[in-house]
Amino acid sequence: MTLMEAQSPPIVEGLSWDFYKTTCPNLESIIREELQRVFKGDIGQAAGLLRLHFHDCFGCDALVLLDGSASGPGEQEAPPNLTLRPGAFRIIDDLRCRAQEECGRIVSCADIVALAARDAVYLSGGPDYNIPLGRRDSLNFATVNETLAILPPPTSNANEILTSLADLNFDPTDVVALSGGHTIGIAHCISFMRHLYPNQDPTMDKTFANNLMEVCPPGNTTNTTVLDIRSPNVFDNKYYVDLMNRQGLFTSDQDLYTYRGTRGFVTSFAVNQTLFFEKFVFAMIKMGQLNVSTGTQGEIRGNCSARNLGISTTLSILEEEQKGRSEF
Repeated sequence: MTLMEAQSPPIVEGLSWDFYKTTCPNLESIIREELQRVFKGDIGQAAGLLRLHFHDCFGCDALVLLDGSASGPGEQEAPPNLTLRPGAFRIIDDLRCRAQEECGRIVSCADIVALAARDAVYLSGGPDYNIPLGRRDSLNFATVNETLAILPPPTSNANEILTSLADLNFDPTDVVALSGGHTIGIAHCISFMRHLYPNQDPTMDKTFANNLMEVCPPGNTTNTTVLDIRSPNVFDNKYYVDLMNRQGLFTSDQDLYTYRGTRGFVTSFAVNQTLFFEKFVFAMIKMGQLNVSTGTQGEIRGNCSARNLGISTTLSILEEEQKGRSEF
């Protein structure tokens, strides 16, 4: 399934569907072929890459990839990002190296993260779709408080999430569709323990809760379990079936079915996977353009985990970019 450009949300100025058509025409095949190899060995990395993109937005500028410095902690050290998979960061840097070897330093880390997330969805069974490219990498660090403010915690209820994301122009359909990203991946016990201890959450299916208590004994902070018990490594609509059966791990998930304003969307996606895929793609393209840097904003990092430092380094990268643009 490929989403036609005419069905997508408006494209931000500076992004385009064929941004690297001349300067790096093999970029998408380079990334997809390498991720096919990676996922063949560990399909769990698909969820890690998708989650990395979610956490990088709402800015979609590779900010989450930056290591901390003497001036302050990096975004990775914010509480919501502490459980991002280390393997996902290594994969992104490897993809950057491959793109740079093929095309020079003209592909941003932010675009690589977005493409890797798209391919993570497709290669784990989800829809294939085009995404606009041309993002630039951020020059700035985000504070812990800024990160906390834009990433709703798993304890949020549906109304809180809808209110928070409405400010970013996401409607209820977008919110429920994006939540479907939890059809793949894992969760740490500590993120949902409140539903098990000291008393079981009565809104959670009892058998499901009892099974979780075996995986997550009191006080455990390291164990994990799958987000979707029906098809944990396949990108499909079974996540919504879980919610209808009161088998959502997080309040932010299960309340989408409990809350009257979003329940209908959960039901629709549970019975119609094609509809879910369509709305997920639309919302992902919208999310992938939030507050992006384009044109001469930001930079193209030579190393995804560090800003370009020094005049010589910056000039070198600018020369690479100008060389690429001259080929149009």
